[in-house]
Amino acid sequence: MENRSGISQRPRKALTGRRALRIGVITDTHGLYDPAVERHFAAVKEILHAGDIGDEAVIRRLQRLAPVTAVSGNVDEYEASGFPRRLVLRRGGLRIALCHVLYEKGKMTPEAAAWLDREQPEICVFGHSHRPTLGWHCRTMLFNPGSAGPRRFSLPRGIGILTVKAGKTTPTLIRLSDRVAADAPSSRKTARKTTRAKGAP
Repeated sequence: MENRSGISQRPRKALTGRRALRIGVITDTHGLYDPAVERHFAAVKEILHAGDIGDEAVIRRLQRLAPVTAVSGNVDEYEASGFPRRLVLRRGGLRIALCHVLYEKGKMTPEAAAWLDREQPEICVFGHSHRPTLGWHCRTMLFNPGSAGPRRFSLPRGIGILTVKAGKTTPTLIRLSDRVAADAPSSRKTARKTTRAKGAP
């Protein structure tokens, strides 16, 4: 096919013919890197970390799997870590909001609700509660895969996958074992300050 300038162009494929975009989702690592995430994130194009990273070593190891975009949490001392508190990304034609605290004591904070109402993303990835969550706020899908760090109380450990194709998103919750490999590095005693991950906007 040629345009008016005489330069030939390839016809664009329909959106439905494009491959699905797989995005890994992780949060609340608290300085713990679990090697079990590697097989689940082997085919992802990007990893989103929703805060409470705890140790920059976690980000460095995740970057070996895929580019990482992260926000900060309370454990990271928020912006003092070098990571922003919130981000809004565009991936696969959809707007994805990324933050750590969306809920406090089981209720969405007024600040978080106002932010979502203003940005109106299709998806919001969050953390903080350590509780796997899939819900809605108006037209925004809310997704928290649960904590990938040390197990807290009776809550399950987990990560997630977002599969985006043809403008639609399919979230998947993945349960991790309660027991972590003995050689997994952990910084439970003190959370070291983190630095901005390569690949973050």
